[in-house]
Amino acid sequence: MGSNLFSLDGKVALVTGGSRGIGKMIAKGYLEAGAARVYISSRKAPACLETAEELGSQCIALPQDVSTVEGCKALTAAYLAKEDKLDILLNNAGAAWGADFDEFPESGWDKVVDLNLKSPFFLTQALHGALTKAGTHERPSKVINVASIDGIRLNPQETYSYHASKAGLIYLTRRMAARLIQDNIVMSAIAPGAFASEMNKVARDQGDEIAKRIPGRRIGTDEDMQGVAIYLASRAGDYVVGETIAVDGGVSMASFGGL
Repeated sequence: MGSNLFSLDGKVALVTGGSRGIGKMIAKGYLEAGAARVYISSRKAPACLETAEELGSQCIALPQDVSTVEGCKALTAAYLAKEDKLDILLNNAGAAWGADFDEFPESGWDKVVDLNLKSPFFLTQALHGALTKAGTHERPSKVINVASIDGIRLNPQETYSYHASKAGLIYLTRRMAARLIQDNIVMSAIAPGAFASEMNKVARDQGDEIAKRIPGRRIGTDEDMQGVAIYLASRAGDYVVGETIAVDGGVSMASFGGL
């Protein structure tokens, strides 16, 4: 098996929220691991097209807002116009919202929960046929959800709907995994910690300060995220079903917390 254990040779992937941040890191990693084609989707078409051009001819932009069921179906239709099956779906598109408890708005609740929790379910549902067509008992297709360590442990920021959506996604991953494994589709999840991105501006802009509070004494790099995403998508991760892997330098699993 050797080096083929982590190879994605010939595989086709679809990455939502793929124009920037963690999605872009993973899309680039999949291409470097040998994926035949990586489709990236994001709400803003110019950013999506720009990233696809940057990552090369094997990266194809499919701009779409997946925060609604209609949007999930539209992205599926756009994908199926180009491919007849799907090896890897990475549900990464996400949003966050912070506000004081007494002022937290319904709009901030709905935007976050719809994109972070509803979309992974309905996009996977829409692409179920394509994923089933790609998967076999020996080599299942993969669905990987990007959750957050905020779904595992508390963050002092008042991001109520974000906390709830990511915790829900971790449990939804387990429930969907139990159903999808019947069709040779393996679902798992990643819970990132501090990675520099538009969504995590604190890690991006105050990385040295944040690093002091991380057991591993640094924020995450592109390679840290690419490594776990390639592992789960490749032959190496075929037997990891329903699991959520925290990639956070030890914050959620190796930190004493408390006083």
